[in-house]
Amino acid sequence: MAVTESETQAAAASPEPKPAKMRGRGVCVYYGDKQALFDVDIDVVEKQVTSLIGPSGCGKSTFLRCLNRMNDVIDTCSVTGSITLDTGDIYDKSVDVVQLRARVGMVFQKPNPFPKSIFENVAYGPRIHGLAKDKTDLDRIVESSLRRASIWEEVKDRLDQPGTGLSGGQQQRLCIARAIAVEPEVILMDEPCSALDPIATAKIEELIHELRENFTIAIVTHSMQQAARVSQKTAFFHLGNLIEYGETEELFTNPKHEKTQGYITGRFG
Repeated sequence: MAVTESETQAAAASPEPKPAKMRGRGVCVYYGDKQALFDVDIDVVEKQVTSLIGPSGCGKSTFLRCLNRMNDVIDTCSVTGSITLDTGDIYDKSVDVVQLRARVGMVFQKPNPFPKSIFENVAYGPRIHGLAKDKTDLDRIVESSLRRASIWEEVKDRLDQPGTGLSGGQQQRLCIARAIAVEPEVILMDEPCSALDPIATAKIEELIHELRENFTIAIVTHSMQQAARVSQKTAFFHLGNLIEYGETEELFTNPKHEKTQGYITGRFG
């Protein structure tokens, strides 16, 4: 069958879908005898932002922590199923968890700068991972990371001062600079704006837009407005189940599941 000119133009206009950077299949999480996640299948698409939304206690943060094995630090926690980064299973016994967390960085809900100078907060990761050849190289990495986190102009004249002396929004951007200093491939964000005021939140959201040009991002948020603003893909969790996953605009304007509809219209949650 001949391809019409309009079909050719339509194909050219619609870009190839981006591949999954991380992929979860049949992921279950248990805390002792209590099951917290049930057979979650989800793709975290390369160089896009994937939002995880849902009511408190629905499993979204639990799933996020599976993506860089932060749940390993909880003695009673066990994970089954498969989670891959590119093509490698991150739960394989041969995986070095320290190296995994360099590839899959994390920014937490509450800003947690080290009790060190602003410079040392950012320099710490590159130094322990051997990413800097000398002091000049380390200086370059620190400046570049702070610039990419949109905080360089605010701190360049006080790099020797404690990171804990910054405002909440500045501390969170410092923590983002610290995460990207080791050149991760994926950045996980667990409610990164929940402790911030609207102005600081807007700066973090603007930063997320810029970062997705170079990084794959997964973010847990309680704010559906934030999910709609920053993400290209959204996953809705409820009671440990992934109810719906798809294009953000589609999920918010034409949800396929009645539970998704109920949550985004405020009928529960």
